[in-house]
Amino acid sequence: MSTQTLQVNGQSVRLAPSAFGERVFHGEVMRQYLSESALEALARWEKGEPISLELADEVANALRKWASEKGATHYTHWFHPLTGLTAEKHENFYEVLGGKALSAFNGSELLQQEPDASSFPSGGLRSTFEARGYTAWDPTSPPFIYGRTLCIPSVYISYNGQSLDYKTPLLRSIEALNAAGKKVAALFYRGVQRVFPTLGIEQEFFLIAEPLYARRLDLMLTGRTLIGAPSPRGQQMEDHYFGSIPERVLAFFEELEAEAWKLGIPLKTRHNEVAPAQYECAPTFEELNIAIDHNQLLMDLLQRTARRHGLVALLHEKPFAGINGSGKHNNWSLATDTGINLLSPGKGPRENLRFFAFLSAVLWGVWRHADLLRATISTPGNEHRLGGNEAPPSILSVFLGQQVSQAVEQLEASTELPRLSERTPLSLLVPRLPAILRDNTDRNRTAPFAFTGSKFEFRAVGASAHCAPAMIVLNAAVAEALETFVQRFQAQRSEGLSREAALLTTIRTFLQESRPIRFDGNSYDPAWHEEAAHRGLSVHFSIPEAVKHYLSPKTQALFSRFGILTEEELHARYEVRLERYVKTVGIELRTFAAMVRTQVLPAALQYQGQVAACLASPALQSMKAASAAPKLPQEALLEALQTHLQALWDGLAAAETQWEALEGLPLPEQAQKVHETLTPLLRSLRAHADALEQLLPTTIYSLPRYADLLFRLSPAEISV
Repeated sequence: MSTQTLQVNGQSVRLAPSAFGERVFHGEVMRQYLSESALEALARWEKGEPISLELADEVANALRKWASEKGATHYTHWFHPLTGLTAEKHENFYEVLGGKALSAFNGSELLQQEPDASSFPSGGLRSTFEARGYTAWDPTSPPFIYGRTLCIPSVYISYNGQSLDYKTPLLRSIEALNAAGKKVAALFYRGVQRVFPTLGIEQEFFLIAEPLYARRLDLMLTGRTLIGAPSPRGQQMEDHYFGSIPERVLAFFEELEAEAWKLGIPLKTRHNEVAPAQYECAPTFEELNIAIDHNQLLMDLLQRTARRHGLVALLHEKPFAGINGSGKHNNWSLATDTGINLLSPGKGPRENLRFFAFLSAVLWGVWRHADLLRATISTPGNEHRLGGNEAPPSILSVFLGQQVSQAVEQLEASTELPRLSERTPLSLLVPRLPAILRDNTDRNRTAPFAFTGSKFEFRAVGASAHCAPAMIVLNAAVAEALETFVQRFQAQRSEGLSREAALLTTIRTFLQESRPIRFDGNSYDPAWHEEAAHRGLSVHFSIPEAVKHYLSPKTQALFSRFGILTEEELHARYEVRLERYVKTVGIELRTFAAMVRTQVLPAALQYQGQVAACLASPALQSMKAASAAPKLPQEALLEALQTHLQALWDGLAAAETQWEALEGLPLPEQAQKVHETLTPLLRSLRAHADALEQLLPTTIYSLPRYADLLFRLSPAEISV
């Protein structure tokens, strides 16, 4: 990024490499504010040694001094409750003693805080009268200044030590992966002290004009349009993807990028996405825990930044029907502290043997826990997106690409280690153009879980979702696979096989067992559904069915094996998922009813009256008498209006009756009834509301239509 200055809202925004991480307490900044002994003690702490209160006091004092010099006045433990958002309670750095305000922040305040544990989703782990919970500093993710507040990344647990957040099990899964990964890495390398997952998260979103957003109650309360007929023009021209970024959006991106860089978020790309008004930004990969912290921060930052440009960022997975929804591709890999990407094919036999060992473990882990991985991305918003010809289907499969698939098939059938060819040049038949190197895998945009050359891309996570649930399961599944790999390898060695033969035999059995999960074809093809069912893969998943896998014995065994979550904590997450589903549909029902009764029906009744008056006029009656047509357009229009009006009126009453009948039922039964009866009814009611929208004149109908929302960004184009 070149050094330059731009004006945003009258203020200078600096884009420079030197600005990267200037609001983050890490690296060189820590060396400036901490003693050498403190730095060494922190390094030992990250490896498991306990921290002393003296060290905590020194770190707290350094943080306070650095943050105050940067203009911060408050601090907060920044944590990830089961809402899927982040949470914070700000406290200032001052204590009043003897009538004077003195700057103070000590080690105890750094290490631990006490937020209310009864006001966040807990799945029954906490009650209203059991309010005590604790946040504790996570030293693996650096503190940062957001606005004028020092944010200290933290875990969040109950009074009894149960996890009430996403970060605690995430860190445990990373540790499990490290322990198992080192055992397999040791079969190929010496001196590997740490194996860790890396992650790069592509964030998709929509940008619409703020004045139009303010006129849509559904967008304000639910994040998506509950009413809206298709725009005459959508994405059918295929000209928005990678198109020229509109000037107003580019100004937003430039400020977003500058602010993200200051916070240490390494944003790298920005571009138009497929649907009109849809965009994407993506950072380079980082260690997984930090990448997830950064994505949570980025979602908040892009929403705040958009408002400063008169825009609203929509993170919902399906804000508009009929065009593409939004996801966030999770690009996951494994690396060592010695700089090796364990999922990158090598140039020699030893490197390729290592590659196939780790590749086979990932395939085996995903195959074994595909249902649980599917459960992690089962959210109300994502259910509107998955399965359409725009996003990965709900059937989990793994794409490897032609060359890797051929190599895997050779490994399954023989004891020979296949060779992977390097990138080959493509001729463009124009001598003055540079040679293009072809990758060893193509891209299959229909695959939910795809190998892309040196990493796996999990494409099914929703745009608004917290990435931790999916990554916790992936980490744990691969950790189990790696441990099983070592056990089988050792068993082969004990039977007298050579090291290479034992490795190849273990790799082969992993590939053979996980074969059902591999699919390089078109995942949108209906024939794949039949084939997937034949392979024993789960094909049909509703949210109530999907999240049951949190309670399966296989899931409980996986998480208890590595101490990631207890049976009680897993049940809490199951409850939270169901509760969120039911509450989301309830909010959408009430919002839809309010819009229909206060905006759609009044407009339709007014127009119906106008058409009826026109039809009753003497002139039109004369025309009717003279016409050979069986029905005048005015009569047909009046009948159409009445049909949709009546259907909405009756259907809303039925939907509200169904909702009221849920009260008192067990949560799983509520969720099942919502899925089976209420959501289909709401879909049918929307069809009537959308049909009315297409009949009503703009002078009467007050809701901004899709064409306005998707194609009007300039203030000059908008009349409020």
